[in-house]
Formats: sequence, C-alpha cells, structure tokens
Amino acid sequence: MNLSYWELDTYFKNLDFVVIGSGIVGLSTAFHLRQKHPKAKILILEKGKLPEGASTKNAGFACFGGISEILSYQKTQSQQEIYNLVERRYKGLQKLRNLLGDESMDFHPLGGYELFRESDRELMHVCLDEMDHINQWLQPIFKQDVFKSSEKDFGFEGIIGNIETELEGQIHTGKMMRSFVKMVVSHDISILNSVEVMHLEELNTSVELELNHEFTIKCSKVFLCTNAFTKKLYDLDVVPARAQVLITKPIENLKVIGNFHMNEGFYYFRNTGNRILFGGGRNLDIEGETTSEFGITNTIQNQLETYLREIILPSQEFEIEHRWSGIMAMGADRTPIVKQLSDNVYCGVKLTGTGIAIGSLVGEELADLTE
Repeated sequence: MNLSYWELDTYFKNLDFVVIGSGIVGLSTAFHLRQKHPKAKILILEKGKLPEGASTKNAGFACFGGISEILSYQKTQSQQEIYNLVERRYKGLQKLRNLLGDESMDFHPLGGYELFRESDRELMHVCLDEMDHINQWLQPIFKQDVFKSSEKDFGFEGIIGNIETELEGQIHTGKMMRSFVKMVVSHDISILNSVEVMHLEELNTSVELELNHEFTIKCSKVFLCTNAFTKKLYDLDVVPARAQVLITKPIENLKVIGNFHMNEGFYYFRNTGNRILFGGGRNLDIEGETTSEFGITNTIQNQLETYLREIILPSQEFEIEHRWSGIMAMGADRTPIVKQLSDNVYCGVKLTGTGIAIGSLVGEELADLTE
C-alpha cells in the first residue's frame, strides 16, 4: 500500500487502542476509552464506506421489547437474565439520549403498540393475563406501569386488540450516527473507512493486525465491535441474521403515528414523517436469512407488501420508494457478549437486533474492562 511517512506516523504508529467497527458499539467504546485514558492514541477501523451491519441500516426503533417478546424469552433464559436484559435496554436508551441529545438524532417519544390478529388471539390473552404481573415485575426499572391495553384506532384491518407502552420512541438512524461520529472525532479519535482487518495475531504485549491484505500494524489492545461479522476474526457464539426493510413514498393524511410490532417482534413498522417504514419477516425463511450477505428476497418483500396492503393501509394507496437490508447478530440467548478474550483482545458483540437500545451501554461496559 502506497502510504507516506506522514500517513503512517499520523494514523498507524504508537497505537494504544484499535477499535474494529464504527457502528454504535465501536463509537461508544472509543468515546468511553477516551474518558478513561485521556492521552491514549485511539483508532477506529471500518471496512465499509459507512458502518456495515445494522447501525446505519436499522429501522430506528428506540424500544426495549414488547410484552409477547419478553414472555417468549422465558423459553431460553431465566427470569433474572430477562430482567437484566430489559433493564440494560432501557438504561442504554437513556444513555444514548444523554450522550447525543434528542434533537440531534430526531428522537420522538411516540409510544409503542403490539398488535394482535385473529390468529394471535390466544397469545393476546396470555399477554393480557400476564400484563399486571409483568408491570409489577418491571416496576423497579421503569418506576411506572409499562404496558396497558389500548383502544386506539389507527385504521388497521383485522386487528382484534393491541397493548400499548408510552415509553418507546423512534429516531432518525442516519442523524444519530452522524452525531455520534462528530462527537467521537471531536475527542481526538481517528476513524478510517474502507479499511478491513483480515487477520489478527496476538503477540506477547501487543496485537498485530493485517489490513486489506496489504500491510500490518501493531497496537497495545484491540476491541472487536464487529457484531455479526465477528467470526471472521474470532470464534464466538455469534450467528448473522439478515433483516429486510422497505419504506413507502409520502402518504397523504397518514394516521399511522407511532411504533408497532406484530408476531412477537418478527414484524415491525413505524411512521417516518408521512411515510411507513416496515421491516421483518425473517421468520419466513430463518435458514435463508441466517447470512452475512446483504440483499432482499421476493418471499419476504412480497409478504411485507401484503401486510401493508391488507392490514396497515387497507384503504390507502401507497408506493414503495426504497428497500434495503441490515445484518444483525444472534446467538443461543439474547445476552450480549461483553468480555476480555485474552490479555489484549476484547469484544462487545451479539446485540440481537437491539443495537440502538444497548449499543452505547455495551461500549461503556467494554471500555470499563480496561485498567
């Protein structure tokens, strides 16, 4: 690679900390490392032109999980683990808002609604039966009841009931990430894009990184904030999961205002101004969507459009303006992996589709592992 002395000396020499990945976790990790180590030389490496994965490709939900989603966690996790997870998400959202400010990321506390169709009648009754217990159980976190039965009418077709929480909101993902990058750079932290770490090798007191198959650098400590792509560098319990999204063109007199979930969170939609953003459907093809390859499929996109036409906007014309996908990271459970892997390698990965909620908190926890 044809680098000058100036480039090598400015960006790659005498590195204390290298953060791999410039998503929410990577930016938060670097920022909190700066708070703990004011004189450290910190570099963030990002393989994409923008953060690859989910941080700039998510649906912009500032949420902590609907009631059916929380109940579904009981299949794989203990009550205490679920409680800790919800608490982490809520505290993470507050941390993100405090770090960046609501205005900078266009945060709107419009509330969240879990919708139930006729086929979900049994699930709805289970949720309603458990609602008081769940509210009491979560009281220490939220200091108020979280969920309540709602009679609000948004003009949906075939919805037999919904459960509301006023504590959820929505953000503009692009504005959030732009603000985060601006804050990090203002604290004397360098970010280099289109630089992929191909391999890392631990030495006695440092780590050697191979970049773009072209040259190597050394640093004192490395932080893997690569979420779904972590296995390319380190063998961990991280499984990629693609999420597909679409957004409509502006719709006149749109009544759908807020954040909405269906089918234990497998489908989710919201307004973005006077547009509808709709994502999900991974449950239609779990095997096919267990991939780190970006892309969209007819099976899922057709189902999203069908639900738009038959349930969400049954009496309104709409056109799809854009479609995309993001890559999340899943595992055996919903708990993120935040740990020191060796003397000089750390990781904060497996955010299970809740990066907005817990990403900034995971970054702080990761930085706190250092001396």
